[in-house]
Amino acid sequence: MSKSFVIKGNICQTITPSQLDLHEHAYAVCVDGVSEGVFDTLPQKYAHLPLYDYGDMLIFPGMVDLHIHAPQYAFRGMCMDLELMDWLNRYTFPEEEKYEDLAYAEKAYGIFVDALKKGATTRACIFATRHRYATELLMDLMEKSGLVSYVGKVNMDREASEALTEKNADISAYTTFGWINAVKDKYKNTLPILTPRFIPCCTDKLMEELREIQMAYGIPVQSHLSESKGEIEFVRFLRPDNEFYGDSYNEYDLFGKNDDINTDVKTVMAHCVWSSDEEVGLMRKNGVFVAHCPASNMNLTSGIAPIRKYLDLGLNIGLGTDIAGGHSESVFRAITDAIQVSKMYFRMVDESVRPLIFSEAFYLATMGGGAFFGKVGSFLPGYQFDAVVMDDSVLRHPQPLTLAERMERAVYLGLDEKNIAAKFVSGYNII
Repeated sequence: MSKSFVIKGNICQTITPSQLDLHEHAYAVCVDGVSEGVFDTLPQKYAHLPLYDYGDMLIFPGMVDLHIHAPQYAFRGMCMDLELMDWLNRYTFPEEEKYEDLAYAEKAYGIFVDALKKGATTRACIFATRHRYATELLMDLMEKSGLVSYVGKVNMDREASEALTEKNADISAYTTFGWINAVKDKYKNTLPILTPRFIPCCTDKLMEELREIQMAYGIPVQSHLSESKGEIEFVRFLRPDNEFYGDSYNEYDLFGKNDDINTDVKTVMAHCVWSSDEEVGLMRKNGVFVAHCPASNMNLTSGIAPIRKYLDLGLNIGLGTDIAGGHSESVFRAITDAIQVSKMYFRMVDESVRPLIFSEAFYLATMGGGAFFGKVGSFLPGYQFDAVVMDDSVLRHPQPLTLAERMERAVYLGLDEKNIAAKFVSGYNII
């Protein structure tokens, strides 16, 4: 398929959080991989382009996953009996140790990438492990998939098993320099992202060295923030001079901005369940993205992130599946989980904070998280043409349904795991 074409079907998106934008039997136009917009009647100037008619199928923008751990896919849906810190030490770190073995890494990462390609996700921010060559292997596989991703070699030089902890900050930094130099110009769709695992696993010296790496290469940053109360207390013990958890990243210019050289540092922080008002204020000021991971927060008993509060304050927010704290790589599932936990926050925490509605959660999964990648997450003119085409006829029903009802039902009933007919990333049909 050419990168310039027209697809026809029932086009469903949100271009603002507050309402759905629906077009029955309409046309979405792609020219050189970029959207020209949605039209109820095809303009004559596009009549020469190839037309792919998907009949009565649903067409959504591609889903964006702002936080997922590729090596943890091997134990998704298991080991949900502990809270975060114990879960990491008992289950996660032993699994990640295995990625020293490239044969194991190739097998496990192959399964992960295949699953991601078959679902509705078109773009993702991905954690690998601390192992350089396994990370490069993962990036090779992601590039072949046709998906767009940031992939991070994890940095950690304390508070993990000997096999998983890098010997010291200098070795961690040296290996990271080598990895970035090897991959920074290698791929079209797969880019490196600086990945300090989280403050408990990174010494002050390592954070200083990561700051230097970020300044040298200007690459984005991903990490974890204020996920659980125990984690926050541990950070307070390790770094008593910082005012709050996020200040531990900000001290090293890895929290949205580098004020010393007056540059933005594109940053995504996962969870933010227990962020203080000061931390939230700094995220807003610095433009830090929040990756809301509702399934993980429930499974690991971390809490409920106050996403309504963050939305109302104008923070940058997207959704993350957080495999394997989350048990499914489906961003559709993350949408419904986000709505449900917001209802629990309303009922059990603060009844002055209204729950998310469907359009808002769908927006987070598309344009909200998509903004981390640029103009991504809708069919507005100038946006990257990422789309998922699905046949919802497999979801049988006795009554007539509106397009809005079909859209919501497709998400809640997991149509992304049942019947994807086509999937476009930057104008390429990858399945």
